[in-house]
Amino acid sequence: MAPDTDHRGSIGSASDPDLVAGRTADAAQEQAGRMPLPTDPHTIFLGGLFFLAVMAALYLAASLVLPVVLAIVLKLLLQPLVRVLDNIGVPRSLGALAAVVLVMLVLGGLVSALSGPATDWARRLPEALPKLENEVAILRGPIGMARATLGQLRNLGSGSGEMPHATLLSAVFSGTASVAAGMITTLVVLFYLLVNGETFLRRAVEILPRFAEKRQAVEISMHIERNISAYLITVMLINVVVGLLTAAVMWATGVSNPLLWGVIAFLVNFVPILGPVVGMAVFLMASVLTFGVTWWAVLPVGLYFGIHVLEGEFLTPMVLAKRFTINPVAVILALMFWYWMWGVPGAILAFPMLAIAKAICDNLLPLRALGHLLEG
Repeated sequence: MAPDTDHRGSIGSASDPDLVAGRTADAAQEQAGRMPLPTDPHTIFLGGLFFLAVMAALYLAASLVLPVVLAIVLKLLLQPLVRVLDNIGVPRSLGALAAVVLVMLVLGGLVSALSGPATDWARRLPEALPKLENEVAILRGPIGMARATLGQLRNLGSGSGEMPHATLLSAVFSGTASVAAGMITTLVVLFYLLVNGETFLRRAVEILPRFAEKRQAVEISMHIERNISAYLITVMLINVVVGLLTAAVMWATGVSNPLLWGVIAFLVNFVPILGPVVGMAVFLMASVLTFGVTWWAVLPVGLYFGIHVLEGEFLTPMVLAKRFTINPVAVILALMFWYWMWGVPGAILAFPMLAIAKAICDNLLPLRALGHLLEG
């Protein structure tokens, strides 16, 4: 009789609801923590070839892909606004149109307000380099290297040391036309993404064969969109605060056109690590042109550096540390790579694209190991 009693006791304990729930929770936690690595050499080799093919296509089709990527980032940024308007009864098409018009008004207002001061300062800033080179001996070497690099870049446009006037004008106008065409493409793609972007998700869900896979696809897409939208909105608000504080510092210290410097601080702060360094160099030249080579010229740069330290060491970690962290090494490599691929726009979009890639990797089991490598 003892063996039967032991057998019944073991069955009773195995069917205990608390024990079953505990085992289910442990299994779910183990599944969530899995980070499988590919072991088949063919899979690794084909994956590497596919990655190289995609990068080559992105490089060759930059004029087409870059506006689409920018539209996707703006869509994630503006999607909450469109949903709020949709919830209060505004048709989705009108909400998307309002969001696009808002982007156009902001860009148009900034361009009209800052184009004159920006042109004037762009003409005057190179004059600060000789002043610094003559007055500060320690800067003669770096400034000489920078001027030699600029000379080499200038020579790329013509065979002589100076770019011909006609060549310069054609380059400016062709660049303006290219930027205008890219912005129009971005706004058109952005409008249709805001109106019909969820159609792609519905069609992808319909293709999946099983209900569990359909539910998982919906949950992953919603999780990625919610996290990335919140992250982009938070970063934009932080950069707005940095821009406003920088404009206030420039106004208080007597540097003209403080709005221009605030916008520059807002833009360069989208490029982690390297962006503030560029901002400090630009602000130093503006201060030298305003005050001369004096200790007073260091004050605006020092205050901007203090703003960046407060933002980078306290504000951003406090707001984003629990939501999103990325390895600084991955950030630097992404900045270098996307700057090489797409220039300045690529450097500005490098961090948002890295954040989107990490969110996708964290939610897809085959890519979870890559997401772990990107973790800060």
